[in-house]
Amino acid sequence: VQLVESGGGLVQPGGSLRLSCAASGLDFANYVLSWFRQAPGKERELVAHIGTAVDATNYADSVQGRFIISRDNARNTGYLQMNNLKPEDTALYYCHAVNLLNHRLIYWGQGTQVTVSS
Repeated sequence: VQLVESGGGLVQPGGSLRLSCAASGLDFANYVLSWFRQAPGKERELVAHIGTAVDATNYADSVQGRFIISRDNARNTGYLQMNNLKPEDTALYYCHAVNLLNHRLIYWGQGTQVTVSS
């Protein structure tokens, strides 16, 4: 099983990035998908998650209205569209998947760096 994130980079405040999480080796449609982030010296925090039903989404207060999580089960890929980025969004962003019926099946990606700076 692999989760591979991509799309991170350096962006100016107010800019946008779209992260992708390509999954392989699992029945992607039956996994709840989440994005976490971890900034230096801080704990890892949940940014957003999306259930197996594509309209079942939830967001951290800090990103509500700026970030959009989505998934394409046909492509085994999840996305995080990040708009109006702020310096405090700077972090390593991780993709996370947990099986809907067996919560012991949990997978993490390796992370992609997002840096928001002028």
